[in-house]
Amino acid sequence: MIARTGYFVDANLLVLLVVGRTQKSQVGKHRRLQQFTENDFDKLVRMVGVGSRILLTPNTLTEASNLLAYGSEALRSRYLAGLAYLIGIAKEVVVSSKDVTIIPEFRRLGLTDSVLIEVASKETPLITIDLMLYLAVATRDPDAVINFNHPLD
Repeated sequence: MIARTGYFVDANLLVLLVVGRTQKSQVGKHRRLQQFTENDFDKLVRMVGVGSRILLTPNTLTEASNLLAYGSEALRSRYLAGLAYLIGIAKEVVVSSKDVTIIPEFRRLGLTDSVLIEVASKETPLITIDLMLYLAVATRDPDAVINFNHPLD
C-alpha cells in the first residue's frame, strides 16, 4: 500500500469540490458542472478522504477561479469564498512556469496541466477527469494518477 500524503485535483474537480461544499444542490446546475451529479461530489470527497491534504497549484487555482465566476453575484461570491476557504486549508505547491515549458507535454497540454504532470507522484497523486492529462501522467508513473471516472483504488 502506498502512503499518500495528499491529493492534487485538476481544475474541473476543484470547481466540483468548491461548488459541492458551498451549495451541493448547484452541482449539475453550474455551467461547468453539467456533467456531474451530487453523487460525483460525494465520490470526490470519499476519494480525497477525510483528513487528507488537498494539494493545489497556483495554475489550477487560477483556472478554477475563472471557471467559478458564473451565475449570480451572490453565488459567485459564495463560490469564491469557498475557494478561499480551501486555499486556507490546502497546501499550495509552486512550480516555475519556465521549468515546465521544457517538458514535451507542454506544447500539447499547456501550462496548468504540465505543472500537474510535474507534481503528481505516488505519494501525492493527481485525481483528474481529463483523459489526455491522465494518460500523460500515467505514462510517467501509473501510480501517480487516478482517473476520476474509473478509479482503481
